[in-house]
Amino acid sequence: MKNRILLTILIFPMLFLNACGQSKTKENKAEKTITMKNAINKPENPYYSNTDTEKLNLSDEEWKKVLSSDLYAVARLADTERAFTGTMWKDETKGTYYCAACGFKLFESNQKFVSSCGWPSFFEQDNKNSIIFKPDNSYGMQRTEALCGRCNSHLGHLFDDGPEPTGKRYCMNAISLDFVPYNITNENSNLETIVLGGGCYWCVEAIYEKLEGVKTVVSGFAGGTVENPTYQQVCTGTTGAAEVVEITYDKSVLNLDEIFEVFFTVHDPTTLNRQGADVGTQYRSVIFYNNDQQKKAAESIINELNNQKVYPSKIVTSLEPLKKFYKAEDYHQNYFNNNKEQSYCRLVIQPKIEKFEKVFKDRLKK
Repeated sequence: MKNRILLTILIFPMLFLNACGQSKTKENKAEKTITMKNAINKPENPYYSNTDTEKLNLSDEEWKKVLSSDLYAVARLADTERAFTGTMWKDETKGTYYCAACGFKLFESNQKFVSSCGWPSFFEQDNKNSIIFKPDNSYGMQRTEALCGRCNSHLGHLFDDGPEPTGKRYCMNAISLDFVPYNITNENSNLETIVLGGGCYWCVEAIYEKLEGVKTVVSGFAGGTVENPTYQQVCTGTTGAAEVVEITYDKSVLNLDEIFEVFFTVHDPTTLNRQGADVGTQYRSVIFYNNDQQKKAAESIINELNNQKVYPSKIVTSLEPLKKFYKAEDYHQNYFNNNKEQSYCRLVIQPKIEKFEKVFKDRLKK
């Protein structure tokens, strides 16, 4: 694999040297990378995990940033969705149910039954910690409210009219639940993320979106000293944050060496804090690693490229542990595909994509 990487980079060095000037400014959402293996991936929600059991204590403002308005109304304001909404209330597919707000495991399908109430109903919770309860005396009724054991989000209510052996009915809002069928959990366990910075994230995102094995690419920021930096702040070059992409890929299709092969082919890793005419720490060449495996793989390829003198100058790509990932504003996401007629996309990004497709034609998505 290393020899193929060296050959590729020797033949097609530094395809992407043009500047990526950007001027729009909007507010962005706070994000951080999810490093645990999820059955469901929600890059827009940095607190979502199907394995983490640590209690969450977030403000309403933080929840508003990461939940849809409908889910926020139910999960945080205790609204109730209409009965018979969707098909979850009567669906008997085998699988696992998670909290839609934080990803905490709540039920297995063998704890579910089809009731006539029109909401998903269960006679037993996954374990004693998965759901907690408190009295609910709203609307002149005495009920027992059911809350997620990890994030205290409203799920529904508990009643005493369920089937044996418990006699309980956990009456849940479907919007408060995420469902994963048993047969796709193993597939998603192959997913891993890595965060890379190689100058303008519009260009890097457009490239990796075409690579076979890549599931999602999210443009954003990482590194630096400012919490929740805005795009405008990052553009000043004073935050220490870099423009990056968070790549989620299937390890059964694509490996780290191949990720890095593309990375070191599509940008210049020898110019410090710049790519072409884009100058500043926000444009630095950087790999934000999630674990020791990613760090060692990155160190190995960098050492090999330097030893073989593939580039005329030494590689300056920095290796930094990933602390948080912040998703950029919505208009930055999938930028090229959404703005193909814009002059910058036609004159700068499109030629780079065409070169990439020639080099990696055997590894493009079909």
